[in-house]
Amino acid sequence: MTNKQAKITTNPVDGRYGEVYGGQYVPEALMPELEKVTKVFNELKDDPAFNREFNDLLQNYANRPSLLYYAKNMTEDLGGAQIYLKREDLNHTGAHKINNVIGQGILAKHLGKKRLIAETGAGQHGVATATIAALLGMECEIYMGQVDTERQKLNVYRMELLGAKVHAVTSGSKVLKDAVNAALQEWARRSDDTFYLLGSAVGPAPYPEMVKHFQSVISKESKKQLQERTGKLPDAVVACVGGGSNAIGSFAEYIAEPSVRLIGVEAAGKGIHTKQTAATVENGSVGIFHGMKSLFLQNDDGQIDPVYSISAGLDYPGVGPEHTALNESGRAQYVGITDDEAVQAFEYIAKEEGIIAAIESCHAIAYVEKLAPTMRKDQIIVCTLSGRGDKDVASIAKYRGVKIDE
Repeated sequence: MTNKQAKITTNPVDGRYGEVYGGQYVPEALMPELEKVTKVFNELKDDPAFNREFNDLLQNYANRPSLLYYAKNMTEDLGGAQIYLKREDLNHTGAHKINNVIGQGILAKHLGKKRLIAETGAGQHGVATATIAALLGMECEIYMGQVDTERQKLNVYRMELLGAKVHAVTSGSKVLKDAVNAALQEWARRSDDTFYLLGSAVGPAPYPEMVKHFQSVISKESKKQLQERTGKLPDAVVACVGGGSNAIGSFAEYIAEPSVRLIGVEAAGKGIHTKQTAATVENGSVGIFHGMKSLFLQNDDGQIDPVYSISAGLDYPGVGPEHTALNESGRAQYVGITDDEAVQAFEYIAKEEGIIAAIESCHAIAYVEKLAPTMRKDQIIVCTLSGRGDKDVASIAKYRGVKIDE
């Protein structure tokens, strides 16, 4: 971490966090659309009628509030801190992604749009976007790296069942960053009737703020639920980080609570000292990409490096600008977990708690396995399970050399 005296940010100023991160670095043709989105978001986020519709769908469609589950077996096995799991994997569509797409989907209708486009890595954001498009009667097209369409075939089929057209992106490394590129290009080409429903806390302002706003329901609920059960705040909140939507939603209500440690867990892939990693905060440098200024894995010439993780959802070369500011200020810390450690955690939580969690979430579980034994028994960890792991079963079996029918 650097510059521990930097300002801790909870809300951006003119779309920037920590004064320099974020911003709007997009083609001139997109600026009028970003201005419209910013204006409507600022009008709607405190509008009672909008919030009634948003909260009604969260409760009656997405199945919120999600459980805050006491992981008794893990707590007893690991010794040390009590472990609570925020069960976003139990949401409709199986991931935290549904929270954000409901909010942005309604917003798109207010903008008069008839067509949604989105990028996706693991497919969970694509499935959630296709779902809300079906519910709201809108057209839907999803951009997904060709590599990810192969390792997440089940979610590709789900999107198509829901009526979406899935584009396999064959440029670049054929993963999430290339899907974002393709979606941004399509939005610039056809913004008159199309809304870009961005899934992570990245991109040009106001997307990082908007995604955090809609995902903050995770930490609002966990704070209330834990206080009702224990009368306490957690001592640590742990969440996986790719672009950072799950983590920023898990952190949001605790950023102003200095007693709560905030820990983001990145995908270290084959190791942070190798080229096969996606540990952006640990290995990245400041740059501009996908419409924002933040930390990215890049070479000395500013070209984005290839990234790697067993997890398609964490396979992104950057991180949202608020995470960069939180890291720089020292308010949050970011750690890396390797593929091997995440796969071990995938198997561990299944056997200990009977939960098959997304491989993304298992990066956070792997760090909880290290952290809990170092803490006292009266201390509490809240770890967010961002999604369910049925989509990853075939990949884990392949990783272990087990042949199964997909």
